[in-house]
Amino acid sequence: MKSLRLTLCAIPLVLTGCSTLSSVNWSAANPWNWFGSSTEVTEQGVGKLTGATTLDEKTIADALDGDYRLRSGMKTNNGTVVRFFEAMKGDKLAMVVNGDQGTINRIDVLDSNIASAAGVEIGTPFSDLYTKAFGHCQKATGDDSAGVECKAEGSQHISYIFSGDWSGPEGIMPSDDTLQEWKVSKIIWRR
Repeated sequence: MKSLRLTLCAIPLVLTGCSTLSSVNWSAANPWNWFGSSTEVTEQGVGKLTGATTLDEKTIADALDGDYRLRSGMKTNNGTVVRFFEAMKGDKLAMVVNGDQGTINRIDVLDSNIASAAGVEIGTPFSDLYTKAFGHCQKATGDDSAGVECKAEGSQHISYIFSGDWSGPEGIMPSDDTLQEWKVSKIIWRR
């Protein structure tokens, strides 16, 4: 009886041929994709947030699918006033969305659940991505001045802030040996 049921189920597939199977979205069948795709940092932006996204609380909240609570603020950067939104996940800062001229120009990702399209996430060691800093990295500036900022391989818009222990002089970048132990503490997307 079981084999008859299986045969009856298989007959439509056999009769319609492979064309039916080629239109199936197989990646959607993966159990880890059943509950929506995870947000990631790409060349275009972070998830649905891009350089064309209006710097507006409702627009940003909609693009984040309500997964984060937003707080707005203003700060000065090189003498100009910059508007920003902090995306909070529970009581933790997960993202900072900055903008100018009405649209997003920078997104700082601190949420360990958001990785880059290359699979780099918060906590990834420097040694997994680079053998040396030369040609890739520079001393970070501003709020990140204690860290080192490195361009993502092959990217125009993504960089990583690495942080770790070092007792060297302020303003000097740590040696490559020291950096090997440092980890990604922030992923930055810039327009």
